[in-house]
Amino acid sequence: MEMDEKKIGSEQEQSISSYEAGQSDNAKLGFINTIASKLKAETKGIELVTDEEKVGDSLWNAASMWLSANMVIATYSLGALGVTVFGLSFWTSVLTIIFFNMLGVISVGFFSIFGARLGLRQILLSKFLVGNWTMRIFALINAIACVGWGAVNIMSSAQLISIVNNQACPPWVACLILVILTILVTFFGYHVIHVYEKWAWIPNVAIFIAIIARMKIAGTFTAGEFVSGTTTAAGVLSFGGTVFGYATGWTTLASDYTVYQPRNINSLKIFFSVYAGLLTPCIFAMILGAACATGTLTNERWAELYHEYSIGGLVYAVLVEDSLGKFGEFLCVLLALSTVSNNIPNMYSIGLSTQAIWSGLIKIPRVAWTIIGNFVTLAICIPAYYHFVEVVDQFMTMIGYYLAIYEAIAFSEHFFYNKGKFSAYDYENHKDPKSHPIGYAGTVSFFAGVAGAVLGMSKQWFTGPLAKLIGPFGADIGFELSFAFTFVVFNALRPLEKKYVGR
Repeated sequence: MEMDEKKIGSEQEQSISSYEAGQSDNAKLGFINTIASKLKAETKGIELVTDEEKVGDSLWNAASMWLSANMVIATYSLGALGVTVFGLSFWTSVLTIIFFNMLGVISVGFFSIFGARLGLRQILLSKFLVGNWTMRIFALINAIACVGWGAVNIMSSAQLISIVNNQACPPWVACLILVILTILVTFFGYHVIHVYEKWAWIPNVAIFIAIIARMKIAGTFTAGEFVSGTTTAAGVLSFGGTVFGYATGWTTLASDYTVYQPRNINSLKIFFSVYAGLLTPCIFAMILGAACATGTLTNERWAELYHEYSIGGLVYAVLVEDSLGKFGEFLCVLLALSTVSNNIPNMYSIGLSTQAIWSGLIKIPRVAWTIIGNFVTLAICIPAYYHFVEVVDQFMTMIGYYLAIYEAIAFSEHFFYNKGKFSAYDYENHKDPKSHPIGYAGTVSFFAGVAGAVLGMSKQWFTGPLAKLIGPFGADIGFELSFAFTFVVFNALRPLEKKYVGR
Protein backbone atom coordinates (compact mmCIF):
# COMPACT_ATOMS: atom_id res chain seq x y z
CA MET A 1 0.00 0.00 0.00
CA GLU A 2 2.79 2.42 0.90
CA MET A 3 4.61 1.62 -2.33
CA ASP A 4 1.41 2.21 -4.33
CA GLU A 5 0.87 5.59 -2.67
CA LYS A 6 4.47 6.62 -3.43
CA LYS A 7 4.02 5.49 -7.02
CA ILE A 8 0.76 7.40 -7.42
CA GLY A 9 2.32 10.51 -5.86
CA SER A 10 5.32 10.26 -8.18
CA GLU A 11 3.05 9.89 -11.22
CA GLN A 12 0.97 12.90 -10.18
CA GLU A 13 4.09 15.04 -9.74
CA GLN A 14 5.36 14.03 -13.17
CA SER A 15 1.96 14.72 -14.70
CA ILE A 16 1.66 18.16 -13.16
CA SER A 17 5.23 19.02 -14.18
CA SER A 18 4.44 18.02 -17.73
CA TYR A 19 1.23 20.06 -17.77
CA GLU A 20 2.97 23.14 -16.39
CA ALA A 21 5.38 22.97 -19.30
CA GLY A 22 2.33 23.04 -21.58
CA GLN A 23 3.20 19.69 -23.12
CA SER A 24 0.83 17.38 -24.91
CA ASP A 25 -0.12 14.14 -23.21
CA ASN A 26 0.77 12.21 -26.35
CA ALA A 27 3.42 9.58 -25.73
CA LYS A 28 5.20 10.39 -28.95
CA LEU A 29 5.49 14.09 -29.61
CA GLY A 30 6.90 13.89 -33.11
CA PHE A 31 9.73 15.95 -34.56
CA ILE A 32 8.08 19.38 -34.48
CA ASN A 33 6.52 18.93 -31.05
CA THR A 34 9.82 17.63 -29.69
CA ILE A 35 11.51 20.85 -30.75
CA ALA A 36 8.61 22.89 -29.33
CA SER A 37 8.80 20.97 -26.07
CA LYS A 38 12.52 21.63 -25.70
CA LEU A 39 11.81 25.35 -26.23
CA LYS A 40 9.11 25.20 -23.49
CA ALA A 41 6.39 25.92 -26.03
CA GLU A 42 2.86 24.56 -25.68
CA THR A 43 2.46 21.33 -27.63
CA LYS A 44 -1.13 20.68 -26.67
CA GLY A 45 -3.72 20.76 -29.43
CA ILE A 46 -7.47 20.25 -29.15
CA GLU A 47 -7.19 17.73 -26.33
CA LEU A 48 -9.19 18.28 -23.17
CA VAL A 49 -7.50 20.60 -20.66
CA THR A 50 -7.59 18.76 -17.34
CA ASP A 51 -7.92 20.17 -13.83
CA GLU A 52 -4.19 19.70 -13.24
CA GLU A 53 -3.44 21.95 -16.21
CA LYS A 54 -5.79 24.72 -15.15
CA VAL A 55 -3.20 26.96 -13.55
CA GLY A 56 -4.32 30.40 -14.76
CA ASP A 57 -6.96 32.29 -12.80
CA SER A 58 -6.24 35.91 -13.74
CA LEU A 59 -9.28 37.84 -14.92
CA TRP A 60 -6.94 40.53 -16.21
CA ASN A 61 -5.41 37.91 -18.51
CA ALA A 62 -8.88 37.16 -19.87
CA ALA A 63 -9.64 40.86 -20.42
CA SER A 64 -6.26 42.07 -21.68
CA MET A 65 -6.18 39.27 -24.24
CA TRP A 66 -8.91 41.03 -26.19
CA LEU A 67 -7.91 44.55 -25.18
CA SER A 68 -4.57 44.20 -26.96
CA ALA A 69 -5.94 42.16 -29.86
CA ASN A 70 -8.38 44.94 -30.76
CA MET A 71 -6.59 48.16 -29.77
CA VAL A 72 -4.98 48.02 -33.21
CA ILE A 73 -4.94 49.69 -36.59
CA ALA A 74 -7.39 47.15 -38.08
CA THR A 75 -10.11 48.23 -35.63
CA TYR A 76 -9.34 51.87 -36.33
CA SER A 77 -9.54 51.27 -40.08
CA LEU A 78 -12.92 49.60 -39.83
CA GLY A 79 -14.38 52.60 -38.01
CA ALA A 80 -13.30 54.84 -40.88
CA LEU A 81 -15.51 52.89 -43.31
CA GLY A 82 -18.66 54.42 -41.83
CA VAL A 83 -17.69 57.80 -43.29
CA THR A 84 -15.64 56.87 -46.35
CA VAL A 85 -17.59 53.89 -47.70
CA PHE A 86 -21.11 54.05 -46.29
CA GLY A 87 -21.45 57.84 -46.38
CA LEU A 88 -22.58 58.25 -42.78
CA SER A 89 -22.00 61.32 -40.63
CA PHE A 90 -19.72 61.05 -37.62
CA TRP A 91 -22.44 60.81 -34.98
CA THR A 92 -24.47 58.33 -37.02
CA SER A 93 -21.32 56.24 -37.32
CA VAL A 94 -20.74 56.49 -33.56
CA LEU A 95 -24.21 55.24 -32.68
CA THR A 96 -23.86 52.39 -35.17
CA ILE A 97 -20.43 51.47 -33.78
CA ILE A 98 -21.66 51.42 -30.18
CA PHE A 99 -24.86 49.43 -30.77
CA PHE A 100 -23.51 46.74 -33.10
CA ASN A 101 -20.36 46.28 -31.01
CA MET A 102 -22.41 45.80 -27.85
CA LEU A 103 -24.47 43.20 -29.70
CA GLY A 104 -21.55 41.39 -31.31
CA VAL A 105 -19.37 41.08 -28.22
CA ILE A 106 -22.02 39.25 -26.16
CA SER A 107 -21.32 35.85 -27.69
CA VAL A 108 -17.55 36.16 -27.19
CA GLY A 109 -17.98 36.85 -23.49
CA PHE A 110 -20.56 34.10 -23.15
CA PHE A 111 -18.59 31.32 -24.80
CA SER A 112 -15.46 32.30 -22.88
CA ILE A 113 -17.28 30.85 -19.86
CA PHE A 114 -17.34 27.46 -21.59
CA GLY A 115 -13.55 27.36 -21.79
CA ALA A 116 -13.21 27.57 -18.02
CA ARG A 117 -16.14 25.28 -17.20
CA LEU A 118 -15.49 22.54 -19.76
CA GLY A 119 -11.78 22.84 -20.58
CA LEU A 120 -12.52 22.40 -24.30
CA ARG A 121 -11.40 24.60 -27.16
CA GLN A 122 -14.25 26.48 -28.80
CA ILE A 123 -14.41 24.56 -32.05
CA LEU A 124 -14.22 21.20 -30.25
CA LEU A 125 -16.92 22.00 -27.69
CA SER A 126 -19.06 23.01 -30.66
CA LYS A 127 -19.83 19.29 -31.06
CA PHE A 128 -22.08 19.68 -28.04
CA LEU A 129 -23.71 22.83 -29.39
CA VAL A 130 -24.18 22.35 -33.12
CA GLY A 131 -23.57 18.62 -33.57
CA ASN A 132 -20.58 16.62 -34.78
CA TRP A 133 -21.16 17.01 -38.52
CA THR A 134 -22.01 20.69 -38.30
CA MET A 135 -18.97 21.32 -36.11
CA ARG A 136 -16.73 20.11 -38.90
CA ILE A 137 -18.35 22.57 -41.32
CA PHE A 138 -17.69 25.41 -38.90
CA ALA A 139 -14.14 24.16 -38.25
CA LEU A 140 -13.37 24.37 -41.98
CA ILE A 141 -14.91 27.83 -42.31
CA ASN A 142 -13.15 28.96 -39.14
CA ALA A 143 -9.75 27.90 -40.47
CA ILE A 144 -10.41 29.83 -43.67
CA ALA A 145 -11.67 32.82 -41.66
CA CYS A 146 -8.51 32.87 -39.53
CA VAL A 147 -6.46 33.22 -42.70
CA GLY A 148 -8.82 35.94 -43.92
CA TRP A 149 -8.54 37.86 -40.65
CA GLY A 150 -4.77 37.65 -40.81
CA ALA A 151 -4.67 38.91 -44.38
CA VAL A 152 -6.97 41.87 -43.70
CA ASN A 153 -5.00 42.87 -40.62
CA ILE A 154 -1.61 42.62 -42.30
CA MET A 155 -2.76 44.66 -45.30
CA SER A 156 -3.63 47.69 -43.18
CA SER A 157 -0.23 47.63 -41.48
CA ALA A 158 1.69 46.96 -44.67
CA GLN A 159 0.15 50.09 -46.18
CA LEU A 160 1.44 52.14 -43.29
CA ILE A 161 4.95 50.67 -43.39
CA SER A 162 5.12 51.23 -47.14
CA ILE A 163 4.13 54.90 -47.06
CA VAL A 164 6.47 55.66 -44.13
CA ASN A 165 9.39 54.31 -46.16
CA ASN A 166 8.31 56.22 -49.30
CA GLN A 167 7.51 52.82 -50.83
CA ALA A 168 11.17 51.79 -50.45
CA CYS A 169 9.86 48.80 -48.50
CA PRO A 170 7.82 46.66 -50.93
CA PRO A 171 4.41 45.48 -49.66
CA TRP A 172 5.51 41.84 -49.68
CA VAL A 173 8.45 42.64 -47.39
CA ALA A 174 6.20 44.49 -44.94
CA CYS A 175 3.76 41.56 -44.96
CA LEU A 176 6.60 39.06 -44.41
CA ILE A 177 7.92 41.01 -41.40
CA LEU A 178 4.50 40.95 -39.74
CA VAL A 179 4.02 37.24 -40.45
CA ILE A 180 7.40 36.33 -38.92
CA LEU A 181 6.69 38.36 -35.78
CA THR A 182 3.33 36.64 -35.43
CA ILE A 183 4.91 33.20 -35.76
CA LEU A 184 7.45 33.98 -33.04
CA VAL A 185 4.71 34.59 -30.47
CA THR A 186 2.10 32.00 -31.54
CA PHE A 187 4.74 29.26 -31.67
CA PHE A 188 5.01 29.25 -27.87
CA GLY A 189 1.27 28.93 -27.31
CA TYR A 190 -1.34 29.91 -24.75
CA HIS A 191 0.70 31.19 -21.81
CA VAL A 192 3.21 33.23 -23.80
CA ILE A 193 0.36 34.69 -25.86
CA HIS A 194 -1.36 35.90 -22.69
CA VAL A 195 1.87 37.43 -21.39
CA TYR A 196 2.38 39.28 -24.66
CA GLU A 197 -1.22 40.50 -24.88
CA LYS A 198 -1.17 41.68 -21.27
CA TRP A 199 1.09 44.60 -22.21
CA ALA A 200 0.86 45.05 -25.97
CA TRP A 201 -2.07 47.50 -25.77
CA ILE A 202 -0.07 50.20 -23.93
CA PRO A 203 1.97 51.68 -26.83
CA ASN A 204 -1.09 51.52 -29.08
CA VAL A 205 -3.17 53.58 -26.65
CA ALA A 206 -0.35 56.15 -26.49
CA ILE A 207 -0.30 56.37 -30.30
CA PHE A 208 -4.07 56.76 -30.49
CA ILE A 209 -3.88 59.59 -27.93
CA ALA A 210 -1.26 61.26 -30.15
CA ILE A 211 -3.65 60.88 -33.10
CA ILE A 212 -6.44 62.55 -31.12
CA ALA A 213 -4.16 65.47 -30.22
CA ARG A 214 -2.86 65.97 -33.75
CA MET A 215 -6.32 65.70 -35.28
CA LYS A 216 -7.56 68.38 -32.87
CA ILE A 217 -4.68 70.67 -33.84
CA ALA A 218 -5.23 70.03 -37.56
CA GLY A 219 -8.85 71.17 -37.25
CA THR A 220 -10.08 68.77 -39.93
CA PHE A 221 -12.81 67.10 -37.89
CA THR A 222 -16.43 67.64 -38.89
CA ALA A 223 -19.40 66.05 -37.17
CA GLY A 224 -21.73 66.40 -40.14
CA GLU A 225 -25.47 66.24 -39.71
CA PHE A 226 -27.94 63.58 -38.69
CA VAL A 227 -29.83 62.64 -41.85
CA SER A 228 -32.85 60.37 -41.89
CA GLY A 229 -34.33 58.41 -44.78
CA THR A 230 -33.94 55.07 -46.48
CA THR A 231 -30.44 55.83 -47.79
CA THR A 232 -29.15 56.48 -44.27
CA ALA A 233 -30.99 53.43 -42.94
CA ALA A 234 -29.34 51.29 -45.61
CA GLY A 235 -25.93 52.72 -44.72
CA VAL A 236 -26.44 52.09 -41.02
CA LEU A 237 -27.52 48.48 -41.59
CA SER A 238 -24.65 47.76 -43.98
CA PHE A 239 -22.02 49.43 -41.80
CA GLY A 240 -23.58 47.80 -38.75
CA GLY A 241 -23.19 44.39 -40.35
CA THR A 242 -19.51 45.09 -40.92
CA VAL A 243 -19.05 46.22 -37.30
CA PHE A 244 -20.99 43.21 -36.01
CA GLY A 245 -18.84 40.85 -38.09
CA TYR A 246 -15.69 42.30 -36.56
CA ALA A 247 -16.94 42.31 -32.96
CA THR A 248 -18.47 38.85 -33.02
CA GLY A 249 -15.67 37.45 -35.15
CA TRP A 250 -13.87 36.08 -32.12
CA THR A 251 -16.84 33.87 -31.11
CA THR A 252 -15.52 30.63 -32.57
CA LEU A 253 -12.19 31.25 -30.82
CA ALA A 254 -13.57 32.46 -27.49
CA SER A 255 -13.02 29.51 -25.17
CA ASP A 256 -9.53 28.87 -26.57
CA TYR A 257 -8.25 31.66 -24.31
CA THR A 258 -9.96 30.66 -21.07
CA VAL A 259 -9.39 26.88 -21.03
CA TYR A 260 -6.69 27.20 -18.38
CA GLN A 261 -9.01 29.12 -16.04
CA PRO A 262 -10.24 26.96 -13.10
CA ARG A 263 -13.62 25.28 -13.51
CA ASN A 264 -15.01 26.88 -10.36
CA ILE A 265 -14.25 30.46 -11.38
CA ASN A 266 -17.21 32.82 -11.26
CA SER A 267 -18.89 32.74 -14.67
CA LEU A 268 -20.15 36.32 -14.47
CA LYS A 269 -16.63 37.55 -13.76
CA ILE A 270 -15.31 35.75 -16.83
CA PHE A 271 -18.14 37.11 -18.99
CA PHE A 272 -17.79 40.74 -17.95
CA SER A 273 -13.98 40.62 -18.04
CA VAL A 274 -14.00 39.46 -21.64
CA TYR A 275 -16.97 41.66 -22.57
CA ALA A 276 -15.32 44.82 -21.23
CA GLY A 277 -11.88 43.83 -22.51
CA LEU A 278 -13.24 43.46 -26.04
CA LEU A 279 -15.90 46.17 -26.13
CA THR A 280 -13.61 48.96 -24.90
CA PRO A 281 -11.01 48.86 -27.69
CA CYS A 282 -13.58 48.15 -30.38
CA ILE A 283 -15.66 51.22 -29.54
CA PHE A 284 -12.68 53.48 -28.82
CA ALA A 285 -10.59 52.63 -31.90
CA MET A 286 -13.54 52.54 -34.30
CA ILE A 287 -14.88 55.91 -33.16
CA LEU A 288 -11.39 57.39 -33.51
CA GLY A 289 -11.17 55.95 -37.02
CA ALA A 290 -14.52 57.51 -37.92
CA ALA A 291 -13.43 60.89 -36.49
CA CYS A 292 -10.21 60.89 -38.50
CA ALA A 293 -12.07 59.81 -41.63
CA THR A 294 -14.13 63.00 -41.53
CA GLY A 295 -10.87 64.78 -42.31
CA THR A 296 -11.05 63.33 -45.82
CA LEU A 297 -14.18 65.45 -46.32
CA THR A 298 -12.52 68.73 -45.28
CA ASN A 299 -8.89 68.35 -46.30
CA GLU A 300 -7.94 67.56 -49.90
CA ARG A 301 -4.50 66.26 -48.99
CA TRP A 302 -5.96 63.84 -46.44
CA ALA A 303 -8.47 62.66 -49.03
CA GLU A 304 -5.68 62.18 -51.57
CA LEU A 305 -3.55 60.13 -49.20
CA TYR A 306 -6.52 58.01 -48.13
CA HIS A 307 -7.58 57.22 -51.69
CA GLU A 308 -4.00 56.33 -52.66
CA TYR A 309 -2.86 54.44 -49.54
CA SER A 310 -6.17 53.72 -47.78
CA ILE A 311 -5.99 53.70 -43.98
CA GLY A 312 -2.18 53.87 -43.96
CA GLY A 313 -2.37 57.13 -45.86
CA LEU A 314 -4.88 58.56 -43.39
CA VAL A 315 -2.72 57.74 -40.37
CA TYR A 316 0.30 59.18 -42.18
CA ALA A 317 -1.64 62.40 -42.87
CA VAL A 318 -2.51 62.77 -39.19
CA LEU A 319 0.86 61.91 -37.64
CA VAL A 320 3.49 62.89 -40.19
CA GLU A 321 2.64 65.52 -42.80
CA ASP A 322 2.61 69.01 -41.29
CA SER A 323 2.61 67.21 -37.95
CA LEU A 324 5.20 65.20 -36.00
CA GLY A 325 7.62 64.48 -38.85
CA LYS A 326 10.15 61.73 -38.10
CA PHE A 327 8.68 61.04 -34.68
CA GLY A 328 5.32 60.63 -36.38
CA GLU A 329 6.88 58.08 -38.73
CA PHE A 330 8.20 56.19 -35.70
CA LEU A 331 4.67 56.12 -34.25
CA CYS A 332 3.33 54.88 -37.58
CA VAL A 333 5.72 51.94 -37.55
CA LEU A 334 4.77 51.07 -33.96
CA LEU A 335 1.09 51.20 -34.86
CA ALA A 336 1.73 48.99 -37.89
CA LEU A 337 3.31 46.40 -35.59
CA SER A 338 0.11 46.35 -33.52
CA THR A 339 -1.23 43.95 -36.13
CA VAL A 340 0.80 41.21 -34.45
CA SER A 341 -1.51 41.45 -31.40
CA ASN A 342 -4.56 41.08 -33.60
CA ASN A 343 -3.21 38.18 -35.63
CA ILE A 344 -1.99 36.13 -32.68
CA PRO A 345 -5.43 34.73 -31.73
CA ASN A 346 -6.19 33.85 -35.35
CA MET A 347 -2.90 32.12 -36.02
CA TYR A 348 -3.02 30.22 -32.74
CA SER A 349 -6.59 29.02 -33.18
CA ILE A 350 -6.20 28.09 -36.84
CA GLY A 351 -4.32 24.99 -35.76
CA LEU A 352 -7.09 23.99 -33.36
CA SER A 353 -9.78 24.48 -36.00
CA THR A 354 -7.82 22.50 -38.59
CA GLN A 355 -7.31 19.60 -36.20
CA ALA A 356 -11.08 19.49 -35.60
CA ILE A 357 -11.99 19.14 -39.28
CA TRP A 358 -10.90 15.52 -39.44
CA SER A 359 -9.32 13.29 -36.80
CA GLY A 360 -6.38 12.43 -39.07
CA LEU A 361 -5.27 16.07 -39.03
CA ILE A 362 -4.58 15.85 -35.29
CA LYS A 363 -1.38 14.01 -36.20
CA ILE A 364 -0.02 17.31 -37.52
CA PRO A 365 0.87 19.42 -34.44
CA ARG A 366 -0.77 22.74 -33.67
CA VAL A 367 2.62 24.43 -34.02
CA ALA A 368 2.94 23.20 -37.60
CA TRP A 369 -0.57 24.36 -38.50
CA THR A 370 0.25 27.77 -37.03
CA ILE A 371 3.29 28.14 -39.27
CA ILE A 372 1.40 26.88 -42.33
CA GLY A 373 -1.50 29.24 -41.63
CA ASN A 374 0.80 32.23 -41.39
CA PHE A 375 2.40 31.59 -44.77
CA VAL A 376 -0.96 30.93 -46.44
CA THR A 377 -2.01 34.30 -45.03
CA LEU A 378 1.10 35.86 -46.53
CA ALA A 379 0.28 34.41 -49.95
CA ILE A 380 -3.21 35.91 -49.83
CA CYS A 381 -2.56 39.34 -48.35
CA ILE A 382 0.09 40.40 -50.88
CA PRO A 383 -2.20 40.43 -53.95
CA ALA A 384 -5.18 41.63 -51.89
CA TYR A 385 -3.10 44.52 -50.54
CA TYR A 386 -4.10 46.71 -53.46
CA HIS A 387 -7.84 46.28 -52.81
CA PHE A 388 -7.90 46.81 -49.06
CA VAL A 389 -11.16 48.74 -48.57
CA GLU A 390 -13.18 46.35 -50.72
CA VAL A 391 -11.66 43.31 -49.01
CA VAL A 392 -12.38 44.61 -45.50
CA ASP A 393 -16.03 45.38 -46.22
CA GLN A 394 -16.70 42.10 -48.04
CA PHE A 395 -14.82 39.95 -45.52
CA MET A 396 -16.29 41.42 -42.33
CA THR A 397 -19.89 41.07 -43.44
CA MET A 398 -19.31 37.50 -44.65
CA ILE A 399 -17.85 36.69 -41.23
CA GLY A 400 -21.00 38.12 -39.67
CA TYR A 401 -23.19 35.78 -41.72
CA TYR A 402 -21.60 32.53 -40.67
CA LEU A 403 -21.21 33.54 -37.03
CA ALA A 404 -24.87 34.56 -36.85
CA ILE A 405 -25.67 31.03 -38.01
CA TYR A 406 -23.36 29.55 -35.39
CA GLU A 407 -24.80 31.68 -32.61
CA ALA A 408 -28.42 30.87 -33.52
CA ILE A 409 -27.71 27.14 -33.22
CA ALA A 410 -25.42 27.32 -30.19
CA PHE A 411 -27.62 29.59 -28.09
CA SER A 412 -30.67 27.48 -28.92
CA GLU A 413 -28.97 24.24 -27.93
CA HIS A 414 -27.59 25.60 -24.68
CA PHE A 415 -30.67 27.41 -23.41
CA PHE A 416 -33.55 25.37 -24.85
CA TYR A 417 -32.27 21.79 -24.93
CA ASN A 418 -29.53 21.82 -22.28
CA LYS A 419 -31.59 24.16 -20.06
CA GLY A 420 -28.58 26.43 -19.59
CA LYS A 421 -26.83 23.80 -17.45
CA PHE A 422 -23.15 23.00 -17.86
CA SER A 423 -23.80 19.65 -16.20
CA ALA A 424 -25.51 18.65 -19.45
CA TYR A 425 -22.10 18.53 -21.18
CA ASP A 426 -20.25 15.24 -20.81
CA TYR A 427 -16.97 16.94 -21.64
CA GLU A 428 -14.74 14.21 -20.21
CA ASN A 429 -16.17 11.77 -22.77
CA HIS A 430 -16.21 14.18 -25.67
CA LYS A 431 -14.66 11.54 -27.95
CA ASP A 432 -17.69 9.30 -27.44
CA PRO A 433 -20.16 9.96 -30.30
CA LYS A 434 -23.06 9.36 -27.92
CA SER A 435 -22.04 12.35 -25.75
CA HIS A 436 -23.13 14.94 -28.31
CA PRO A 437 -25.69 15.49 -31.09
CA ILE A 438 -24.98 13.92 -34.45
CA GLY A 439 -25.82 17.16 -36.24
CA TYR A 440 -28.76 16.55 -38.58
CA ALA A 441 -30.65 19.58 -37.30
CA GLY A 442 -27.52 21.70 -37.15
CA THR A 443 -26.47 20.93 -40.71
CA VAL A 444 -29.88 21.56 -42.27
CA SER A 445 -30.29 24.80 -40.32
CA PHE A 446 -26.80 25.86 -41.39
CA PHE A 447 -27.85 25.78 -45.02
CA ALA A 448 -31.09 27.54 -44.12
CA GLY A 449 -28.94 30.30 -42.63
CA VAL A 450 -26.91 30.47 -45.84
CA ALA A 451 -30.16 30.99 -47.73
CA GLY A 452 -31.03 33.83 -45.37
CA ALA A 453 -27.64 35.44 -45.99
CA VAL A 454 -28.12 35.25 -49.76
CA LEU A 455 -31.53 36.90 -49.52
CA GLY A 456 -30.21 39.70 -47.31
CA MET A 457 -26.70 40.42 -48.56
CA SER A 458 -25.80 43.61 -50.39
CA LYS A 459 -22.48 43.44 -52.21
CA GLN A 460 -20.97 44.99 -55.29
CA TRP A 461 -21.27 41.65 -57.04
CA PHE A 462 -24.74 40.65 -55.73
CA THR A 463 -27.69 42.15 -53.88
CA GLY A 464 -30.31 39.83 -52.43
CA PRO A 465 -34.00 40.37 -53.19
CA LEU A 466 -34.83 41.35 -49.60
CA ALA A 467 -31.79 43.63 -49.35
CA LYS A 468 -33.01 45.51 -52.45
CA LEU A 469 -36.13 46.60 -50.59
CA ILE A 470 -34.18 48.99 -48.33
CA GLY A 471 -32.82 52.21 -49.82
CA PRO A 472 -32.00 52.99 -53.45
CA PHE A 473 -28.90 50.76 -53.48
CA GLY A 474 -29.97 48.08 -51.03
CA ALA A 475 -28.97 47.41 -47.42
CA ASP A 476 -27.02 44.47 -46.06
CA ILE A 477 -29.29 42.58 -43.65
CA GLY A 478 -27.55 39.27 -44.21
CA PHE A 479 -26.53 38.53 -40.63
CA GLU A 480 -30.01 39.32 -39.29
CA LEU A 481 -31.68 36.98 -41.80
CA SER A 482 -28.99 34.32 -41.31
CA PHE A 483 -29.73 34.26 -37.60
CA ALA A 484 -33.51 34.27 -38.08
CA PHE A 485 -33.62 31.51 -40.71
CA THR A 486 -31.21 29.31 -38.76
CA PHE A 487 -33.03 29.84 -35.47
CA VAL A 488 -36.42 28.88 -36.89
CA VAL A 489 -35.27 25.81 -38.81
CA PHE A 490 -33.02 24.49 -36.02
CA ASN A 491 -35.71 24.71 -33.38
CA ALA A 492 -38.18 23.03 -35.72
CA LEU A 493 -35.85 20.10 -36.39
CA ARG A 494 -33.93 19.66 -33.14
CA PRO A 495 -36.86 18.19 -31.17
CA LEU A 496 -37.36 15.66 -33.98
CA GLU A 497 -33.67 14.79 -33.93
CA LYS A 498 -33.75 14.21 -30.18
CA LYS A 499 -36.91 12.12 -30.50
CA TYR A 500 -35.82 9.84 -33.33
CA VAL A 501 -32.04 9.81 -32.94
CA GLY A 502 -31.97 10.10 -29.15
CA ARG A 503 -29.31 12.78 -28.90
